[in-house]
Amino acid sequence: MMFRHWITVFTISALILGLTACASNRTSDESNRGFLGLFRGGTPQAGASSEAGIGVNSFLWRASLEVLSFMPLSEVDPFGGVIITDWYANPEFPSERFKVTAYILDTRLRADALSVQLFKQTIGENEAWADATIDAATRIQVENAILTRARQLRIQTLPD
Repeated sequence: MMFRHWITVFTISALILGLTACASNRTSDESNRGFLGLFRGGTPQAGASSEAGIGVNSFLWRASLEVLSFMPLSEVDPFGGVIITDWYANPEFPSERFKVTAYILDTRLRADALSVQLFKQTIGENEAWADATIDAATRIQVENAILTRARQLRIQTLPD
């Protein structure tokens, strides 16, 4: 019980940090449309510094939270750079669901500082969830959406 409490505290803290530090004009509908489009062939919407309090690149951290914001969060560790979502089923396709694990591996804003793992399940004939394969390009598209958003966040901090 205490562990779940700390997960909730970390989740709320990370979201507050991400939302207050980022002055993004995107609506949640725009964020959702961009990421959901990756699973349906759409185009992702886009959007080396480390802030005190987290152990990873703050731009990658905030971008990951934004891109994955429509999915319920299961575990969030801003010090270790891990975001694990719970299963998410798109209401338009209730027979399949997705789960994401994002790892931020460095304090620098670099492409190799991000690793995303995607998991997919579909409902089988016996009405039970079964693992399904995901196109490798989809994982790359999710990573690119996060990296693009992280670059946008970085650019917003540059002086004019």
